[in-house]
Order: sequence, then C-alpha cells, then structure tokens
Amino acid sequence: MLGRRAAALAEARESAAHVLRASAVGLRIDESVLLMPTDVSLSGAECVVLRGPNGSGKTTLLRILAGTVPPSEGEATLDGSPVDERHDLTRTAIAALIGAPATYRDLTLVDHLVLIDSTWGRVGAPADNRADEMLELLEIKHLAQRFPHELSSGQQQLFHLSMVLVRPSSILILDEPEQRLDTDKRDLLTRILLARKAAGSSMLIACHDPAMTEALADAIVDIQPA
Repeated sequence: MLGRRAAALAEARESAAHVLRASAVGLRIDESVLLMPTDVSLSGAECVVLRGPNGSGKTTLLRILAGTVPPSEGEATLDGSPVDERHDLTRTAIAALIGAPATYRDLTLVDHLVLIDSTWGRVGAPADNRADEMLELLEIKHLAQRFPHELSSGQQQLFHLSMVLVRPSSILILDEPEQRLDTDKRDLLTRILLARKAAGSSMLIACHDPAMTEALADAIVDIQPA
C-alpha cells in the first residue's frame, strides 16, 4: 500500500511543472566570496545553461539551487518556497549531479539503479526493467554486473548520470555532465537530455561544451567571478 502510494506521488510530481528561481543569490564565507549575487529563473520544459570560468561560482550556484547549500544573501526558491534538500518538495522535484555521488563497492551498477528506483516506491520487476533500460540508454548495459570501481573514467561519468536520470524528477541540475566523455558520448547525452526536455523536464546545467550548449539552451547565464 505504502509502495503504491509513494509511486503515485512520485509520478504526479514528476509530471508537475515547477519554477526554480535564484534572486540575487550569493555566498560569502568569512572574507571569501564564492558567488557574486546572481539571478536565475527556470520554468517548465526549459534549459538554462550556466557559463563562466573555473572558480566563478557555477558549482556553488548549482548547490544552492539544489538545496544542499544555503545562500548567505538573496533567496533560492522552488514554487515560492525556500529550496532545501530536506524538504519533500525539493527532494521529489529535483535530481542533481554535482560531483560524484556515493556508491557502494559491493553493489553492481544495476544493483545501484534498482536500489535508487526502489527508494521511490518503484519495486519489483518494474525497477529491474527501468534499471536495464537506463543502462541501455546510456550504452553501458554491457557493464551492468560490474562494480563502480571497475569502470573507466568515462564509464563512471555515464554511470553517475544514470543514477540521476533514473530518479523521478521534473528538474535536472547537472554540473558539467559532459566531463570525461568523448565526442560520441557527448552527442548521446545531448540527445537524451533533449528527449527529457521534450517530455517536460526542466534543466539547469553548468556546461563548457559549445555544441551541447547550443543544442540545449533556451537561456544562458554568464557567471561573473568575484
């Protein structure tokens, strides 16, 4: 009963359109400025790409909008409420890849995806099927029974992306998802993200790849270093 209810809630939230907004959001720690005040607005089926040199604060802004770091100034909101990863609204609406996610040495790739899917109430055969489909989509199904530490750098990046994409969400927050991927895999990822966008997902992406940016971006925000 609980599993069916959780699945129904997840599906309803997955299809909902949300508005994610940063209003003059900045972060200072003591005398260090990690992010200058910045405005970003993201609505349904839209992709906003963040650009800027290393150290300009792109990752900091993504963490703030994912609800993992509070700003020291300004406000980050999801549908008008503060973004906070501890809140149900944030957790069910946003799936983020910012840095390498936690993995387990004794779980295979497919085990990880089934575990993530089951966390959201989607258990049994459907979870197994979705895990297989996600690995196939990212062209790493042949690695399904390997452990994360056995992967190459590029394979690890695709696996980390699969861990985010398999989650029910309506907003994807991705920090340089193209890193460690060759040209063919970047093209594959671009097509996958375009399909998600066409299906209604919103995306906030920090990206250095001009081709991916041109294909995906509805708006570009240039982050200015402090």
